[in-house]
Amino acid sequence: MKKFFFILITISLVGCSKNEESTSPTPTPTPTETFIRAADMSYLPLIESEGTQYKYNNTVQDPILTLKNAGCNTIRVRLWQNPSDGHCGLNEVKSFAQRIKQAGLKVWLSVHYSDTWADPGNQTKPVAWQSFDFTTLKNTVGTYTSLVMTEIQPDIIQIGNEINDGMLWPEGKLSTNESQYLQLVTTACAAVRANSSTTKIMLHHAGMSGSDWFFSKVATVDYDYIGLSYYPVWHGTDMNALQTKMQSLSQLYSKKILVAETAYPFTLGWNDWTNNIVGLQNQLVPGYDATADGQKNFLLDLKNRIKQVPNGLGFCYWGAEWLAFRGPTSTNGSSWENQALWDFNNNALPAMSVFNAN
Repeated sequence: MKKFFFILITISLVGCSKNEESTSPTPTPTPTETFIRAADMSYLPLIESEGTQYKYNNTVQDPILTLKNAGCNTIRVRLWQNPSDGHCGLNEVKSFAQRIKQAGLKVWLSVHYSDTWADPGNQTKPVAWQSFDFTTLKNTVGTYTSLVMTEIQPDIIQIGNEINDGMLWPEGKLSTNESQYLQLVTTACAAVRANSSTTKIMLHHAGMSGSDWFFSKVATVDYDYIGLSYYPVWHGTDMNALQTKMQSLSQLYSKKILVAETAYPFTLGWNDWTNNIVGLQNQLVPGYDATADGQKNFLLDLKNRIKQVPNGLGFCYWGAEWLAFRGPTSTNGSSWENQALWDFNNNALPAMSVFNAN
């Protein structure tokens, strides 16, 4: 009898143990971030509004669909505060972002904090902000960033564009007003965090020169991604140097790193009378001709180099959409049509294949 009770108790205890094990929560693995294969398509609403159509295999096709089918997973869009013609303003960008999301792609927003182009040599405050004292300017940056987050809800947001020496000059010029610049960028980042737990924040520097100085200055800022522009015409043709710089920056600051802008010509010819940025043989990377295959192989090499960087997270092709959309005689068309991802007949180029997931 004692033996019988002992067996029952043993079975009961084992059963309890198994039940406890089965109800224990299974740890949720930390999701890995998908390698970003992006294209900047900021001019698309303007170009389409003037009647231009894009093609795939000589058949008209929505360029966003063409990119998605090729493997592109993110579309980058610039945002100007109050542009003179409304293009790249909040209303247009909000509508465009909705179109991108409906296509199943992520939205990467480049907020210029200007009414026009912001880059290493130009960081002009919006006209409406020109007379603000610094406290008002800082508060406005926070309010504006919150509005942008609420209206667009991007997956990635850049606090400024190519901010090598800060933004919102002169108050936010890093080399002369370091403390004020840090207050501005910190305010903007805080507004992003307050509105989203998932949106990733990027700080974007043009090229490799000066990047060590810049990212050392923002080491205490709460951001997620390092972004670098890489155009051989401006930043040198040594792709080994780019790879080395990406590795050193990402390791030093424990950040994911991306090539936030790049492009390469498929020809040195032109399709309108707007002067092109790239048109000379000495502006090319050795080994990559200005041909459709040369463009594709340049981008493929860049993609593979980024993948070799331990924290390398992706790339964005800039000006993908910027065709000679105003006709062959236009002097106000595109300075980039020979670097677009559609050829002079508006057909998708072979470089599209580099957006694949492999």
